[in-house]
Amino acid sequence: MSSTRFFAAVRVGDRLPALEIPITSTLIVGGALASRDFTPVHHDRAAAQAQGMSDVFMNILTTNGLVGRYVTDWAGPDAILREVAIKLGAPNLPGDTMKFSGTVSSRDESTATVTVEIVGRNGWGDHVTGSVRLDLPRGA
Repeated sequence: MSSTRFFAAVRVGDRLPALEIPITSTLIVGGALASRDFTPVHHDRAAAQAQGMSDVFMNILTTNGLVGRYVTDWAGPDAILREVAIKLGAPNLPGDTMKFSGTVSSRDESTATVTVEIVGRNGWGDHVTGSVRLDLPRGA
């Protein structure tokens, strides 16, 4: 369980701890179904192979959720996500590992808001890049 991160303790340039997420068929299929994305390439290997992929691949909604998890694991339960802006690159396929890294790129004193730039890399390259803007409790 993460603890509350306070705005007063965060500086531009702070790095988030790395997070490695093993990519499994179960994660890909479960994420697609949980987000009600029934596109066959996310749960049917033959359909994915017919589209030129070696296996099922992760949908953007699962990636978006994992980005949110990564940042809120760092920020704690009192953070409020205001915006998640991501761009997908290399596909996430079973058997790979996505490695998240992130850096605080800005902070706004007037709103206690910070922006974190994130990257999720796998064996092919950058799976996801983007930014997350969130409010933190001001703290003592």
